[in-house]
Amino acid sequence: MDNYDKNILKHLQEDGRMSNLLLAERIHLSAPQTLRRVRSLEEQGVIRGYVAQVSAEAIGLAVMAFVSLSLDREQFRNVREVERNIMAFPDIIECHTISGDFDYLLKVVAPDLKSLSQFLTDSLMQVPGVATLRSMICMEEIKPVSSLPIV
Repeated sequence: MDNYDKNILKHLQEDGRMSNLLLAERIHLSAPQTLRRVRSLEEQGVIRGYVAQVSAEAIGLAVMAFVSLSLDREQFRNVREVERNIMAFPDIIECHTISGDFDYLLKVVAPDLKSLSQFLTDSLMQVPGVATLRSMICMEEIKPVSSLPIV
């Protein structure tokens, strides 16, 4: 990946809807060369997709929580099945395997605290293989999802 590719990534992270013509102008390449590079970055999986960043509060999801989850390894051994169950919940917007006392860190959204509690108790804790949950309510989002640093 050269400086042109890095520059493309920087600009597309700032504005994924930027036209190819404007992008080419910003990185000082011709439009066909720029398009070829963008398509190559997409094919390589460097650019995974394009999305709109939506305000959770604006669509009625006022509560965000981080949930640490540990597995019950004594009674359940199919980790991938647990992961498939976790991925099926739209309330869980991120899931990461982690080191330490817990196995996963989840980012969960809900309309209100009661809904969050019901989701954790009635849905997530019912997934076979889930042993323990610990939730931390987000009081205020200081730095929302942002661009990756391109070095």
